[in-house]
Amino acid sequence: MSKKHRGRFKGDPVTYQLPSPAGGVQLETFVPWTLVKRGLKKQVITPLDAPQEFLTEATREREARSAAQDTALMRALGLAHHWQRLLDEQRAASVAEIAEAEGMDVTQVRRVMRLTLLAPEVVERLAGSPDAVLEKVMRRPWPNSWGDQMRGLAPPG
Repeated sequence: MSKKHRGRFKGDPVTYQLPSPAGGVQLETFVPWTLVKRGLKKQVITPLDAPQEFLTEATREREARSAAQDTALMRALGLAHHWQRLLDEQRAASVAEIAEAEGMDVTQVRRVMRLTLLAPEVVERLAGSPDAVLEKVMRRPWPNSWGDQMRGLAPPG
């Protein structure tokens, strides 16, 4: 790693030496941060033990990151639609082939794939609900009609 890139990814202190006419004084600059790569996106993370002005920003970043993480239900929905696409494009011959490739039981794959039959409005409502648990959603007997699904999801009253 070249001198000018030192400290770029880890937030290490970087020491610069001024030219001799300025007295040859060394200055050290330290900025507490870490650069995290997530795919193509880069994000600067400040530590919680940083000076006070960074503390609120670091706390806010951590809360936003934890809130943005996918729930088990959202991951299962994505996986179900991926498997459905494999079947539709005939890249997989059957659910049994998908189960074998994933190292799962055929029954579990079928149960997850039932999530593709949910109405888009139901999926949006479940995604926004903090108390939507994957197992409860998967085991619930959902009607075939999207209208009936929405009526079954509406709170009684």
